[in-house]
Amino acid sequence: MKKFFGEFKTFITRGNIVDMAVGVIVGGAFTGVVNGLSNFILKPIINWILSLMLPGEGLAAALTFFPDCKVYKDVVDEAGVVIGQEVDLANSIYIDWGSFISAIINFILIALVLFMIVRIINRVRAKHEKMANLVVNGKVTKEEKKEMKAQGLNYRSTADVEVFRAQKQAAADKAAKEAAEAAALERLNNPTTEDLLKKICTILENK
Repeated sequence: MKKFFGEFKTFITRGNIVDMAVGVIVGGAFTGVVNGLSNFILKPIINWILSLMLPGEGLAAALTFFPDCKVYKDVVDEAGVVIGQEVDLANSIYIDWGSFISAIINFILIALVLFMIVRIINRVRAKHEKMANLVVNGKVTKEEKKEMKAQGLNYRSTADVEVFRAQKQAAADKAAKEAAEAAALERLNNPTTEDLLKKICTILENK
């Protein structure tokens, strides 16, 4: 029994289980926010626009009834007197375009918000990984501190460290390029036996 509860404790305290629980709770609250935004802000605006363009009740009236499938029911007042008729949606067969449009609105809102959340998380994660890499693999040495001070840069500033190292890398690349060009020029002026043989072979082939 003790082993069973120990395994259960290990299971429920695993990171993915906790993350899943937090995701379910936040997702439930987030669904309420999205539904509120859709039902209380966007739908009234759409209904108002539709009421200006077309007579009716907006999305609630966006219905397409199948032939001979529109059923009516009597409307009675408090005294039980029939005062008219209305469509009996419970017994009619129709296409509810309003609900479909509402579902699309909810989907777009959820996708947009999730995209923004993931975008922010990815940016924060990228910055965190960049800082971690700088701390672990890019500690500023004493020599670099002296050089940065001489250039008026702050070695405690990540931006200054990046600028300094970028300049240092550019200088190293330039020096390597100049060294390669000098070596190529030196070899051109002082060809080796292999170079001379290649040159002779090229001349013979052209003939």
